[in-house]
Amino acid sequence: MKLLARLFGAFLIALLGVGSAAYAQADDGYDLWLRYRPIEARYADAYRTAATEVVVQGSSPTLLAARAELNRGLSGLLGAAPLVSAAPTRDGAVVVGTPASSPLIASLRLPLDKVGPEGFIIRSAQTGGRRVTVVAANSDVGALYGAFRFLQMIQTRQPLERVDVVDAPKVKIRVLNHWDNLDRHVERGYSGQSIWDWWRLPDYKDPRYTDYARANASLGINGTVLNNVNAKADSLTEPYLRKAAAVADVLRPYGMKVYLSARFSAPIEIGGLKTADPQDPQVRAFWKAKADEIYRIIPDFGGFLVKANSEGQPGPGDYKRSHAEGANMLAEAVAPHGGIVMWRAFVYSHELPEDRIKQAYNEFKPLDGQFRDNVIVQVKNGPLDFQPREPFSPLFGATPKTPLMMEFQVTKEYLGFSTHLVYLGAYFEEALKADTWQKGKGSTVAKVVDGRMFGHRLTGMAGVANIGTDRNWAGSIFDQANWYAYGRLAWNPEASSRAIAEEWARQTFSNDPAFVTPVVDMMMKSRETVVNYMTPLGLTHIMGTGHHYGPAPWVSEAGRADWTPVYYHRASPEGIGFDRMKTGSNAIAQYAPQAGKELAADEKNLLWFHRVKWDDKTQSGRTVWDELVVRYTQGVQEVAQMRRTWEGMKPYVDADRYEQVADYLAIQEKEAQWWRDACIAYFQSFSKRPLPAGYAPPAHDLEYYKSLEFPYAPGRG
Repeated sequence: MKLLARLFGAFLIALLGVGSAAYAQADDGYDLWLRYRPIEARYADAYRTAATEVVVQGSSPTLLAARAELNRGLSGLLGAAPLVSAAPTRDGAVVVGTPASSPLIASLRLPLDKVGPEGFIIRSAQTGGRRVTVVAANSDVGALYGAFRFLQMIQTRQPLERVDVVDAPKVKIRVLNHWDNLDRHVERGYSGQSIWDWWRLPDYKDPRYTDYARANASLGINGTVLNNVNAKADSLTEPYLRKAAAVADVLRPYGMKVYLSARFSAPIEIGGLKTADPQDPQVRAFWKAKADEIYRIIPDFGGFLVKANSEGQPGPGDYKRSHAEGANMLAEAVAPHGGIVMWRAFVYSHELPEDRIKQAYNEFKPLDGQFRDNVIVQVKNGPLDFQPREPFSPLFGATPKTPLMMEFQVTKEYLGFSTHLVYLGAYFEEALKADTWQKGKGSTVAKVVDGRMFGHRLTGMAGVANIGTDRNWAGSIFDQANWYAYGRLAWNPEASSRAIAEEWARQTFSNDPAFVTPVVDMMMKSRETVVNYMTPLGLTHIMGTGHHYGPAPWVSEAGRADWTPVYYHRASPEGIGFDRMKTGSNAIAQYAPQAGKELAADEKNLLWFHRVKWDDKTQSGRTVWDELVVRYTQGVQEVAQMRRTWEGMKPYVDADRYEQVADYLAIQEKEAQWWRDACIAYFQSFSKRPLPAGYAPPAHDLEYYKSLEFPYAPGRG
């Protein structure tokens, strides 16, 4: 019995995290970063003293959600449910609300004018002789965001004594774009089916919807586009609007609005008209009536997202109308209800331009100032298509009279799907920190996105979601970090991606520095690693055509030239690269002169902007050919190092999550080697140069790699 008692005592100590980092509770990843597992004993007393009681003054659904989250979080973190009261009765109460809902908060006269409609203040205070922590905001949703931040502070082991946090979002519209279809297939989705169960809606609301809303609210994401940008007009019919309304009912208490992608040809397909011309009075009447119908069913509907005249989608260009005319027609319809239109700038015509990456700028720059004030143009981070590395889109900063919102891809369409560990926070930060030089040095993309550069009040950021029905939501544990990073950067585009990675790692796995430091270092290097083994030195778009899985730089037939890898790398016996300088397509001229100069001089963009000879020297002193081989090989070696790093993390992670990450890293190393060997074999067929001394040749000949086919790769359009 004594032995059993000792064993049981040891188990309890391990469970509480005392003296050992080796135990972690089994976890399938469903709880994301909201795990709320018991904190270590050495912290417990301090946090229990600071959070003995929850006082949420107000009874709106949003404030009730804040109370429920605090109760859930503190119960899990502190090992016991806090007292829930209408007013503080002891030291250590957490008081949440607004001046309108809480007389106590109103009496403190906090500087809430600094945080706007969605921000919050978390501050230590004295009231009635008691020490309390106040979570105050101007709105209920601001108070909810503050409650989540308070819990995050405990999760990441931040001190709560004399706390003083003042925070507010810098971007107004912070949305996820779900490329989800009505049959639940997710285009470019690698984590199961769509979470929206259209067949069972509106009568059955999956509890997962609430957990989705909680996760987004914890990041400050305030909207979601439920359906694919390659939209079906059926999404706008009354039965599907009722289904969307049921989702909106679940998301609303968490501060999230529902948006829908609108198919431009809907007046023909569901309206019985013979045209979708935006200048036709009947078409305008159709959209006005449709907007009125939507708002009767979903009173806080956010508005429309539109993909038009791109990749075969219908649009105003079909009627010789401009993007502004098309967007303004829809904006006119939703304006009386407070709605907006997010009009995507990802466009390229059926006619092949001389350089595809120039087309969005060429089409939208002349339209600057022609859009209604409730239209925001949604621009991908780069001028091509979410590649592992692209220079920033030249549209950022080029339209001072038109607000632009950033579109990032959270799902890793071109970065190894869900089995490659690639932390996109560093990728997003690179784009946001890029200097457009449109108003001199320091005119960053972030300042365009948050409206400061040109004084725009309508601002936004969109993330193409990586969310599905997989238990871990994102397809892999580390892909959750990309959802997290997107949300935090949408809140503050100037935040540090390293700090965000550390927050995520601490909440998701462990606060032990022996875990946090090496894992965050690994995450921060991972994006450059994937560039090395996929597209070094500015190579781009050399993935398998259609499914975008694996290397296929040899593809030369795909319906149109600019869907093929050979269009972009232009390898020949003479050299490699796409000349976008004055001697070539002159795409460099779309940037401000200093920005263009810096981009063209950066070796990371070498083959994006320049055509070079195989024997030209790079900054390392190696030839272009040798440098490509070195970079490809380095990428494989870096994945091997990631595997070794993760092997050392086994004492800090539960077995299930540890093994999944380990298995996926093994896949990543194998596929990185495939990328390296296939690309070297292909490009060597042009360069005719030997590999540098000490570098192994590809495992197979080129014909072997070209023979590989993947007709059932996931996420196809």
